[in-house]
Amino acid sequence: KKDKRIILLFGDISVFLFKEFQEKYPKQFYNIGICENTIVSAAAGLSSQGYIPFVHTIAPFITDRSFEQIKLDLCYNDFPANIVTIGSTFDYAWDGPSHHTLSDIEMLRTLPNMELIVPGSAEEVDILMKQRYNSKLTTYFRLSDNPHNLKLKNIAFNKANILKQSNSKLTIFTNGPLLENVNKACEDFDVNLIYFNTIKPIDKKTILKFKNTKILIISESYGLYEAVSHIDGIYADFYGIKDKFYSTYGNITELRKKIGLDISSIKKIIKKNLGSL
Repeated sequence: KKDKRIILLFGDISVFLFKEFQEKYPKQFYNIGICENTIVSAAAGLSSQGYIPFVHTIAPFITDRSFEQIKLDLCYNDFPANIVTIGSTFDYAWDGPSHHTLSDIEMLRTLPNMELIVPGSAEEVDILMKQRYNSKLTTYFRLSDNPHNLKLKNIAFNKANILKQSNSKLTIFTNGPLLENVNKACEDFDVNLIYFNTIKPIDKKTILKFKNTKILIISESYGLYEAVSHIDGIYADFYGIKDKFYSTYGNITELRKKIGLDISSIKKIIKKNLGSL
């Protein structure tokens, strides 16, 4: 409301939720429709003229379909924009693989001039978006309809949250809304638990504190494991999604159980890893 450079570009998603904004600021809101490539290119054009565009639609549609436009129109030309998506990972579990979002973080992580933020709660969205919406880089905000319910302290961009720390030889890394299941699974075990809201840049300083422990990354998408593994001297194991399409229809809770990312299954994998040390 205060920054007139902000322009919202929607892909026919969440439009009704912004009805009040549209009425008050009609020159700052445009529902472009279901044409994701065009939305990204329009955002690049606005950015080139000094505006701060926000692109919004469902995650797989804008990342899978419009990767080339994000790569060339935004990142290569250094025309920064904000890409704010909904429908992370299995939020739309009932719609099948066309609506699942497993590889977006890792795809976009490969692009220069790109930031990746994966807030797991509404509070994180509010804080991190205010911190980074004018970062001069293209920033990806990966929002979810199924946030965790934890109250985190010291939420900040590129700053991991150490939620549990002891002299344990096992350290758990996780990200996004899955934190709720992982946190509950860790309650009965002597482990370190670290939560990441930013994947690029990754918080190397915090990661290196645990380099002499076994690192187990528990995630329901690609990206965090790859970002951590690219740090020299860091070795990690991954537990989460497999190299397959998930065609089981249902809600996110049912699909997580099928994959083994429910609380009970996560407890078993933690116990197994502790037993191997």
